[in-house]
Amino acid sequence: MAFHKKLAIKTTVQFISVAVIFEVGYILLNLLFLIIMGATNLDRTKVFQEFKPFMIPIMVVVSIVGCGYISYRFMLRPLEHLDEVTEAAKKLAQPTDAPIILSSNLKSIEDDLNKVREQTLQNLRGAQLADQRKDDLLVYLAHDLKTPLTSVLGYLKLIEDEPEIPTELVCKYTGIARKKAQRLEELINEFFEITRFSTHKLSLEEVPTNLSRMLMQITYEFNPILTEKGLEWDLQIAENVEILCDADKLERAIDNLIRNAVNYSYSNTKIFFSLTKTNDSVRICVQNKGPTIPPDKLERIFEQFYRLDASRSSDTGGAGLGLAIAKEIVELHQGTISAYSEDENIQFVIQLPIHSQKIVRS
Repeated sequence: MAFHKKLAIKTTVQFISVAVIFEVGYILLNLLFLIIMGATNLDRTKVFQEFKPFMIPIMVVVSIVGCGYISYRFMLRPLEHLDEVTEAAKKLAQPTDAPIILSSNLKSIEDDLNKVREQTLQNLRGAQLADQRKDDLLVYLAHDLKTPLTSVLGYLKLIEDEPEIPTELVCKYTGIARKKAQRLEELINEFFEITRFSTHKLSLEEVPTNLSRMLMQITYEFNPILTEKGLEWDLQIAENVEILCDADKLERAIDNLIRNAVNYSYSNTKIFFSLTKTNDSVRICVQNKGPTIPPDKLERIFEQFYRLDASRSSDTGGAGLGLAIAKEIVELHQGTISAYSEDENIQFVIQLPIHSQKIVRS
């Protein structure tokens, strides 16, 4: 029951108690008068007339004492408890690890306040960690942007300063500059992703989509990258699977999973990619051979700005938004995404309903 309701009930009880005390006092005084009359041979009328002036003062004194006790018991003590709770609530503005302690009869309120305190501390730590990741991200991206840009400018400068440079060397330098420029483009796109992701305003434009055809197209476009990395596909895509989805956004989610698999695969291995269908859902699986992800990192793998690659190589990896964005998109489709890793196998599994309702997350 809410504290103010308890206080209202106790106040009502107080007023009823005052009336009861007054009535009881009156009855007791009358009984006392009758006892005195029974124990003496005095004229009752005369004694009553003499005793009557003292009855009201005695009743008033009894009522005052009774009201004083009841006021303390039912009014002052609850107000003291209210002050105690108010002071404890003020501590929630700047919570500490020290638990809030209240009177024994306020145990339920104490437990609720400590739950709020712990949740507030958890939220503060999460916000601080997110801010730290963003700060680190800006530092990392600034460094990563500078590295390929320096290479591009350096190789172009070599070509400019050496007019008689052999054609083969020009091709080599321009090829390196092109790769570095592509890397630079990827990192710049990361900045746009950060801005878009931070707005938290993603909506779906769902249309009937042949998922089988879309996934075959996506995997086909990755063939040059897989060849360059010494990787191969192991495709098991069911035919003619159709679902209602936002094809562009879902394609982005799948693209992010494949890129993650490519970046963290051992050379000369296969990437398993499958699509299966049940009565009311589809299952997409991306699995690769690579270093086993420790459980503590696996739990955080879908967090914003989190990267498995602690070395922050300028050649691979992004801002740590790819998997977080994939999770956001899948959940917008009312689906789920899970990650598993053991025995040097990394697997991501997406479950999507065939038909979903359009929702907007803000």
